[in-house]
Amino acid sequence: MPRVVFLEPDGRRREFSVPAGTTLMEAARQHGVDGILAQCGGACACATCHVYVDPAWLARLPAREDMEAGMLENAWEPRPNSRLSCQIHLTEDLDGLTVSVPERQG
Repeated sequence: MPRVVFLEPDGRRREFSVPAGTTLMEAARQHGVDGILAQCGGACACATCHVYVDPAWLARLPAREDMEAGMLENAWEPRPNSRLSCQIHLTEDLDGLTVSVPERQG
């Protein structure tokens, strides 16, 4: 099971093992990660599951699709390493993926 690390807005580090195939957003919601609202439930129809991916992991992720890129335009303080957590499916290759949760969403 891949491990994922969330750095919450208050600086707290939370690490979980989750089944492969789980989205990063689902992992956050299942474990009560602060700051991941996921108002659309993972439909890529809002930006309330926005995270900043640790730059060391960016090359391992699939490229953003147009829909995700469009939604990120509505995110709070988007950066080059911004992603929607609902669009990242965890695999064994992403074991140890580290993301930071913004201070606020949308």
